[in-house]
Amino acid sequence: MTDTPPPSRYVWLDFNAPLSDARARRLVERLVHPAPATVLDFGCGWGELLLRLLEAAPGAVGTGVDTDGSLLARGHAAAVARGMADRVSFVEGPAATWREPADLVVCVGASHAFGDTADALRALRRAVRPGGRALFGDGFWERPPTPGELSRMWPKASADDYPDLAGLVDLAVAAGFRPLWVEAASPDEWHDFESGFLADREHWLLEHGDRPEAEQVRASVERHRARWLRGYRGVWGFGYLTLGVPSAPSAAG
Repeated sequence: MTDTPPPSRYVWLDFNAPLSDARARRLVERLVHPAPATVLDFGCGWGELLLRLLEAAPGAVGTGVDTDGSLLARGHAAAVARGMADRVSFVEGPAATWREPADLVVCVGASHAFGDTADALRALRRAVRPGGRALFGDGFWERPPTPGELSRMWPKASADDYPDLAGLVDLAVAAGFRPLWVEAASPDEWHDFESGFLADREHWLLEHGDRPEAEQVRASVERHRARWLRGYRGVWGFGYLTLGVPSAPSAAG
């Protein structure tokens, strides 16, 4: 038995994605026009982006859906602290089973909850009410990965795992969206995200690195850093698509 606390999780991150505060502000400004009455976030994590959207749309109510109860509890605590507990609900469960549409639907880094990227975009389209908006954040290949690079990424990484950015937009159009804004995470956003993702364990190792359990923590950190710096850095991108839905079926053309 040991009384050594485990490493914290996501303490150094505002968002569980390569997303800067400046980009988040711009996304929020675009997404809340026209003013949504309901906001839905698939794979919301601790709900920071959801809460910012609700702050920018004071007449709206929101729901965050995720399978990680500890992150949802963090989101609820943040909502209470910001005086928004009566406007947002955090629901633990799979996004793929959700059936209540909303005016604004967010899915950032959670396409795996629906299957592949195309499946996620089709599910997202069904979840957005006519005339509504969506934010879809997902990976894409900056360039075709080499076999050597793929071997240093996640297990069983394949060139078929993601499209390029143009292909990502094509999938959104095929799902019934109009692409209102297309952007991608910058190298600095990636560096901040990956460093923040590892920071909890790195700081823990500074204090507890001599403990027997540190070996497993150290191995996990080094494995992830190698995948990032020697595998997908500069190869795997992350796109943010602001998407619109026609206000009437006949307008989809």
